[in-house]
Formats: sequence, C-alpha cells, structure tokens
Amino acid sequence: MDEDSDLNDDLGLRAMSRADRRAESRKLRARKSRGCLAVVISMAVVAALVVGAVLGFGRIRDKVDGIFAAPDYTGPGSGSVTVEIAKNSTTKGIGEALEAKDVVKSAKAFERVARKDSQSLSIQAGTYTMRKKMSAEAALALMLDPKSSIQVRRVSIPAGKTLKQAAALLQASKAAKLPAGSVAAALEKPSSLGLPSYSHGSAEGFLYPGTYDLPKNATATSILRQMTMEYTKAAIELDMQRIAQAGGPDPWTAVRVASIVGAETNRKADYPKVSRVIYNRLNAGMRLQMDSTVHYVAGRDGKVFTSKEAREYDSPYNTYKYEGLPPGPINSPTRELLQAALHPAKGSWLYFTLVDLDTGETAFASSLAEHQTNVNKLQAWCRAHKGRC
Repeated sequence: MDEDSDLNDDLGLRAMSRADRRAESRKLRARKSRGCLAVVISMAVVAALVVGAVLGFGRIRDKVDGIFAAPDYTGPGSGSVTVEIAKNSTTKGIGEALEAKDVVKSAKAFERVARKDSQSLSIQAGTYTMRKKMSAEAALALMLDPKSSIQVRRVSIPAGKTLKQAAALLQASKAAKLPAGSVAAALEKPSSLGLPSYSHGSAEGFLYPGTYDLPKNATATSILRQMTMEYTKAAIELDMQRIAQAGGPDPWTAVRVASIVGAETNRKADYPKVSRVIYNRLNAGMRLQMDSTVHYVAGRDGKVFTSKEAREYDSPYNTYKYEGLPPGPINSPTRELLQAALHPAKGSWLYFTLVDLDTGETAFASSLAEHQTNVNKLQAWCRAHKGRC
C-alpha cells in the first residue's frame, strides 16, 4: 500500500472515531434522559400509591371492620347509669368509659360507629345519663342529644361552711332543683343520711365540702348522702379508726379539732401547727379561747376577731368561757384539715395569732411573753391598715 493510501486510511479512521464518539455521546444523553424519566415516573408512582393508600385506608379499614366485627349490643338498652367523660377524651377513651359502665358491649364497637359520624367530635366532657346494654349506634345518638343525655348538674359546697350554710346553698341551688324545705326535712331524719356512728346524730361536720354531680332523680336525701359518703371515704383513706386504736385522737375528736383549725387559718402549711396548739392547750388544762367557736355561736362567719361581749356568750361552744373542745364540729373540714388533726406538728406552742391579714401569716409562741410580742406585731399592722381590723 502506498503512502497516499495509508494517509487516506488514517484520516478515514480518525473521521470514524469522531463520528463514533458523537454517536456514543448521543447514546449517553439518551440513557441519562431515560434514567431521569424513570426516576420521575417512579416518584410519581410512589406518590400515587401513598395518596391511594391514604384515600383508600378508610375503605380498607371498613372492610377489615366488617370481617372482624366488634362485640355490640342491639337495641336502645334499659335502666339508667351515669357516665363521666373526662376532658380531652378521645373517641377510644369515650368508648372505654361507656364499656366500663356496661353501656356498650365494647369500646371498639362505639369507636367504629363514632368514626363514621363527624358529630362525635363534638362530644364534650361532662356527666351523661345513659342506659345499660345499648347498641353503640344508640349510645352515640343519645350522647349527641343534649336534651336526653348531658347533665353537668353540679352543686358545690365550699370548705368551711357550717351545716346551716351548706343546707342553704343546697336548697338554693338551681342545679339541684329541690322542692322548698326538702333539705331541712331531710336533715331532720339523720338516720337516713349515712352518718358515721360517732356523729351523735348530727350532720354538722360530715357534709364533706366539694363539687357533686347530680343524677336526674337526685333528692335532698340522696345529695346529702353523697356528701356524707365522701366524708366516710376520706375517713377510711386516712385510717382514722386505726389511728384511734393506736392511741391517737378518736374520729369525733379529730373532726372537731379539724373544724376549728379550718376556721382559724386558711394557710395549709399552718394546719398542723394550729392543731398542735389545740392539743397542747387541752393537755395543759387551758381553755382553747378560739374566736372561731364564738363566731359559730354568734353566726358571724368570716370574722377575725371577737368582741368582749361576744366572748361572754353562755354557750358550750364558747371556748373562752368553757374548757375543752366544743360539743360538736363548727363546720365540715376537708381531708387536709382532718389529716392535720390526726397528725399535728411537733412543737410546744400554746398560742398563735395572725400578724398579717393580707397574707394570712401566723406567728406561734410557747410562752405568754412571746405571744404578746406577736400580738404587738398584729397591732402594728392594724395601725398601718386602718379599718381592716
């Protein structure tokens, strides 16, 4: 082969190489394009599957529910039972509350029915009057009907109220809707109120303060029984009988002491200290000289000090005039007050007095001289706050 031929062949090969390279480049771009397209298509497919799963989940779940049916009663149910629905309860939580009271056969049945009705999301916390052994559908319908179900009939008796005051609040309660004179009539039959054996036949001290949910058929007697039952529950939890058997104060003494403590101070931290002062004075044979017991006789609730005339009232409740505890409680104490009466603080105090009426700060003393120093502090406060004492 001559030189010209060799040169032409070489140029031809080079030309082919450039062409091949361009071809390969086109193929590579094509492969990249197909790859990107595949990724886009794959992402679209995944997105479609996700959307389909979300949209189809309810239908799939309904089919599964159909296969695995939850136990359910049939019909509207019968009888009456109250169910408390707590705040922020989920549909599942509501179903569980209903199941616990045998309103529905299973929480799952109620949950499935509620899931199909968006109104179920409007169910609010409160007390509901339901029937037993209802179908889940009937239970939901009743809960959504405020005329038939939602009660939230509540009556509140604050701490520190005397029997007379508590009775007046209960009688006047719009929620209780009691016939005129029914509370007084019920109190005249103490044997029907569930009072403890040591109550001496009086509800004074045993109408436990608190907020009570009332069923539709509530009567004066049934409400008063609710209150005395709460006292009994607190007494059991505080183990009052065992404490008495172990040498501690008996329940009757504890209730009377607790009622005085609650009327003398509103600072929980001081409850055990005031309780100790009372026991120390009793053990020393001193008169209690508690203004609160004089106020009870005079009917001047909420006052701080007593007058000289009031301290001369001739009543066994006047602890300025008579030794020992008064013959009965002067109000219904709370659990914390009962706890303080059962477990007084350790100390030798015989006196206490307010030194700041705004904060309720109370000073305790073991001697009369020390007590007088504290009284001087109170008098100084009163001078700085004219008209307050």
